[in-house]
Amino acid sequence: MAEATDDSNDIEKLYEFGERLNEAKDKSQHRQEYEGIIAAANGSGKAKQLAAQLIPKFFKFFPQLAEQAIEQQWYLCEDEELGVRVQAIRGLPLFCKDTPEHLSKIVDILGPLLVAGENVERDAVHKALMTLLRQDVKTSLTALFKHIGSIEDRSAEDLSTWETIREKTLLFLRDKVFPLKMELLMPEEVQKHVTTLVKQNLQDVTAAEFKMFMDFLKSLSLFGRDAPAERIQELVEIIEGQADLDAQFNVSDADHIERYILCLSMALPFFKRGASAIKFLNYLNKQIVPVFDKLPEERRLDLLKNLSECSLYATTQDSRQLLPSLVQLLKKYMVRRKIEEINYTCIECLLYTFHHLAHKAPNATNSLCGYKIVTGQPSDRLGEDFSEQYKDFTERLSTVEDLARAMIKKLTQGMSDQNKAMAAAKTEDEKDAIKTQKQNATFTLRACNNILAMTQPLHTKTPTFIGDQKVNLSWKEVAKPSGPSTAAVAGQKRPAATTNVSSNNATKKGRGAGGMQHQLVNKAFAGIYDAGRSSGRGGRSWRGRGRRGSYR
Repeated sequence: MAEATDDSNDIEKLYEFGERLNEAKDKSQHRQEYEGIIAAANGSGKAKQLAAQLIPKFFKFFPQLAEQAIEQQWYLCEDEELGVRVQAIRGLPLFCKDTPEHLSKIVDILGPLLVAGENVERDAVHKALMTLLRQDVKTSLTALFKHIGSIEDRSAEDLSTWETIREKTLLFLRDKVFPLKMELLMPEEVQKHVTTLVKQNLQDVTAAEFKMFMDFLKSLSLFGRDAPAERIQELVEIIEGQADLDAQFNVSDADHIERYILCLSMALPFFKRGASAIKFLNYLNKQIVPVFDKLPEERRLDLLKNLSECSLYATTQDSRQLLPSLVQLLKKYMVRRKIEEINYTCIECLLYTFHHLAHKAPNATNSLCGYKIVTGQPSDRLGEDFSEQYKDFTERLSTVEDLARAMIKKLTQGMSDQNKAMAAAKTEDEKDAIKTQKQNATFTLRACNNILAMTQPLHTKTPTFIGDQKVNLSWKEVAKPSGPSTAAVAGQKRPAATTNVSSNNATKKGRGAGGMQHQLVNKAFAGIYDAGRSSGRGGRSWRGRGRRGSYR
């Protein structure tokens, strides 16, 4: 009974304080009443809820009590009663309505509250943050990004709590802020500001978090279709930073080669838009190619696939520097004697890269392959005898062609057996296994046909190198022609066919032209917080310190 009386007295006092302040013409002269409201926040549950409404309502009139008032509201946000917490959270944006200088502080308070477990409480936090973002997006984002900064200088005791806050902040940005970029982030100055914030907070991110930020940045109009090449280069420089291209490559560091491959995959679309690939290519040539044989086989193939696509954007100087290393790699895969096991996709990648680099620096192949290409430059080296190089290179080409033809015959015959096996399969597991076999066979068949298309022009002393995209790489879907049907139209020629493996439609439907280009990236980056949370920051992270644990 005594508690109820105290509760009633507290509430009565609060209403009295509120009425006096409402009626006062100069509210700033009623400091005692406002202090009474702040003090009532230590009372009963109902009194706390009422105080949580009144503290922000009259906040602007008492700047000398600002710190005390905000501190008390923050205390109410952590109260044991859900109703008190929700009311206190809803009141936080009001502290900034007429006194925006407190906005950063209020966002900083709201950040840790994103971990709230109750839906109504979490919704209140989200709405409060969105109100502040709409009031001043630059200041609000700056304060929010402080909760996803570096892991360094944090004690072990608060590390787990900080991890949770960081994760919830990232989810809030991804799910609530980024989708509203057309509303919140349209001015160019705001987009530049958020780009700076992202760049400042990439020192300690997981792979999936990095992809999330890059997907967001490239969706901004700042980096849109009409953006100049120098602006697109800014995105490539961000990716280069994550790839650690200034670090000495250690072949035993599986994480580094993984990052290099994935970052190169991410950068490819930007090379198509005019950004420079020189740093990636130089690092490959000087750091990775010399230890290529020591890399795991799977990583070699991933690397060569990305290199083949990157070769389209190499400059003449890049091409001249890369060709010696590339020809050495090509010779390692293009054996002189016929053996059972060779990697046709690796050879396809290397031949494709060779054609595109040689197309830009054709006379560099004279000393490497024994060709007689005349450009009128001293680098033609026409007076020197490279006949042994020509003999060796063309013999390797012939051997690979024989092996590719034999494999095509074997695979074609095998597909008939696979069709019979599919018809006889009884379980879904059996059918899935056969589908996988057929798909692998189709890719190998494509690679072999591409090899034959690319080796045939290389037998002459003055070959014509393929410098366009007529050869469609085996792991990429064939581009469907746009416009009229492929049937001949009266008075028109049929469109030239793209060189490809086979018309077999075994690849998955819906990928579209080049749709598999970033399959590796998407697979590795799948799920921002999937897998391995117990091993640090997301398990599959960039580096071996802090949350950047083993990427594998």
